[in-house]
Amino acid sequence: MRARVLVVDDDPSMCDLLRDGLTASGFDVTTVSSAAEALSEVERGDHHIVITDLHLGAEDGLELCRTLNQRLPELPVVVVTAFGSMDAAIAAIRVGAYDFINKPVDLQALALVIDRGVAHYRLKQEVSRLRQQEATDKGFEEMVGDSRAMKKVYDLLSRLDGSDAPVLIEGESGTGKELVARALHQRSDYRNGPFVAINTAAVPSTLLESTLFGHVKGAFTDAKASRPGLFVEADGGTLFLDEIGEMPLDMQSKLLRVLQERKVRPVGGTTEVAFDTRIVSATNRDLEDAVHRGTFREDLYYRVAVVTVHVEPLRNRGKDVLLLAQHFLLKEAERANKKITGFSAEAARKLLDYDWPGNVRQLRNVVERAVALTRFEEISVTDLPDRILDFKTTQLVVDDTPDHMLTLEELERRYIERVLSAVGGNKTRAAKVLGVDRRTLYRKLERYEATSAKAGDARAAET
Repeated sequence: MRARVLVVDDDPSMCDLLRDGLTASGFDVTTVSSAAEALSEVERGDHHIVITDLHLGAEDGLELCRTLNQRLPELPVVVVTAFGSMDAAIAAIRVGAYDFINKPVDLQALALVIDRGVAHYRLKQEVSRLRQQEATDKGFEEMVGDSRAMKKVYDLLSRLDGSDAPVLIEGESGTGKELVARALHQRSDYRNGPFVAINTAAVPSTLLESTLFGHVKGAFTDAKASRPGLFVEADGGTLFLDEIGEMPLDMQSKLLRVLQERKVRPVGGTTEVAFDTRIVSATNRDLEDAVHRGTFREDLYYRVAVVTVHVEPLRNRGKDVLLLAQHFLLKEAERANKKITGFSAEAARKLLDYDWPGNVRQLRNVVERAVALTRFEEISVTDLPDRILDFKTTQLVVDDTPDHMLTLEELERRYIERVLSAVGGNKTRAAKVLGVDRRTLYRKLERYEATSAKAGDARAAET
């Protein structure tokens, strides 16, 4: 890209001289005759460097330099001064000039100054871009991976910056849904508030209401003091409702009302308390299927799943396995005070071949175990558990002998089962992969269940 130079001088002959000479040196030159015109030009943001005379008629080139430095500190300004005017040169540097050059102007020397100034400008622009990118990427620090699946997650999270829309995070257990929730929190306007997480499946149904909404003193036997509840504790921040698909139906209706009203009434209380909390939920179940089966309220589903983020299982993320393994290795090695640099080629291949039913959580466990066991600076296959070493990838193979030929329906059933396994049992995603609508998939699955039940009854009758 040709460097774009703005020349500011009230002498038309000097403007012509600099324009012709610098153009011949390969620069794209624009000339103006006043500070006002110069400021108007740079506001367009398409110049890499400014060359200004010290004296612009009644105007002061130093003042222009100071103004430019205040408005656009990354834009270099070169001041042209009278020969031998060292005081003026020092004054120019003090107000932010990148460099100065004496009259009469040596065009070759000026071209060198411009080259250095433009390189300096581009470097500062790149540093600024990286800083901005670092700020933009805040919240992704623990989310490791550059697979297509993870890039889709990063892109969706970036598009949600500044939004307070409720988000539902879908994915198998151990895929890192809470990390996604924390990233949403860090990139939201609620980042300065608390991040409060609760696994709703881990709280007894009898205590879930008071845990979420709070209770007043004496509301029940053990209520010896009032408690605000997690919705109020998370006020100004984010409340992460993990495993929301396990919530009992009666609790779902109460949660729906709270989300609609943005107020909670503590158990045993008579007044409602308002809250301003971002709601992020997560599930390892197919909630659309749960709605279809009547185990999850449809109105609550649409309330918590305004935006849905799907986290792919680790087996679908390719070489992210090795990136994550190395990430965990460095952490565990530091904690164990061991010098371990990486994995042997054979160990890496075993990690890639394994299907990781426990996802990222299982991988971290395997790496922690390997770090504890290894006696060398590299993790070898002997440091990996037997279930990984003995794992064999399975493929759907049809034997071409007559005794093992499959009917088309059986082949279809097996393929549907494999697709369901690959997407973690999510029937909505399986239907998309198979190219059918959800109702068609449901009918096929119900038919398979009915066929299996009949076969089971027939076998029972034979015995």
